[in-house]
Amino acid sequence: MASSGEPSKVSNLDSFLKRSQPLPEPKATSQEIRDRKSNFVATIFLAATPEEAKSHVQYLRKVLHASRPASHEIFAYRCMVLKPGKTGLSGPDDFEVKAGYDDDGEQWAGAKVLRVMESLAVLDAVVICSRWYGGIMLGSARFTHIETCVTEVCRTFKNKQELEDCIAMLATLDDILKQLRDELAGLSHLSASTSSSSIDNTLRPKSKAPDYASWTESDLSKARRLVTAREKAVASVKAMIAKRRAAGP
Repeated sequence: MASSGEPSKVSNLDSFLKRSQPLPEPKATSQEIRDRKSNFVATIFLAATPEEAKSHVQYLRKVLHASRPASHEIFAYRCMVLKPGKTGLSGPDDFEVKAGYDDDGEQWAGAKVLRVMESLAVLDAVVICSRWYGGIMLGSARFTHIETCVTEVCRTFKNKQELEDCIAMLATLDDILKQLRDELAGLSHLSASTSSSSIDNTLRPKSKAPDYASWTESDLSKARRLVTAREKAVASVKAMIAKRRAAGP
């Protein structure tokens, strides 16, 4: 039976491979919830436009789930787009949020997916909750499962975004700190109020820079703390530079 579904999967994949853009990659996938033979899984993709969001839904349906088609691919998207006739140069007022959803036969489910995205302020993304119906009606429990899966991927998505922002900030702060330390080392006169030991501690090179690329969502708390520490270090070195300049030659 597996071989009979393979040509369809290859054909669908080939149609996506012809695109100039790289194939979309899910940013997160929820754990699977099983209830009375029905299965629920949520997936989230980055999507800058409604058209891109719908394309990702088709990719999930025709490629990723080709060998195991879901009974329902319920989705919602929220994208920040330019208003008609605007360039984006005038600020935030040039943009608006375009949102939409599709129940895909699971009445009222799409709106619930969108509501979770709104509550967690998820933007530029599409969330698809896939349901494989097992033949037993679940009643309102199905909505609880959908919301649980969607909430999980939305929170993971937000954490990944914050981690990426923290890593970008750390890279910038590391560069700034190195420049400031070089400037401080280049100043030849110490002010009377600055001890040599504090200067030595400030200028002491770090043994090894952290491997930010290997960090995952579990490192988010560490990243937050390190950003704060770097900001304090930058402020401290700036203060020392100001004191040494004030001391004069």
